[in-house]
Amino acid sequence: MARLALLLALLAGTAVAGPPDAARQDQLRRLVRQDCGSCHGLRLTGGLGRPITAGALAGRDVDDLSGVILDGMPGTAMPGWRPLLTEDEARWIADYLLTTETE
Repeated sequence: MARLALLLALLAGTAVAGPPDAARQDQLRRLVRQDCGSCHGLRLTGGLGRPITAGALAGRDVDDLSGVILDGMPGTAMPGWRPLLTEDEARWIADYLLTTETE
């Protein structure tokens, strides 16, 4: 429990207003690959959750997608990440997903 509290405190300390800096962007990329990838597949092409590749998300709006990232999807396994991410970070992730081709 103490580890979780420490992790949350560290993450909260990095959550500042404005677009994430380069170091935080690297952390967010890892979060997408590891945490999101645990449900959406390691290549983000689907698994328990839907595919979240640029092609699969084509036509989605950054604001709508960042809202899903922050608040999750009720009735599904998609959790909200608002306790761990700022709105700017969620927007960055949404833009990253919409513009990055999977490897």
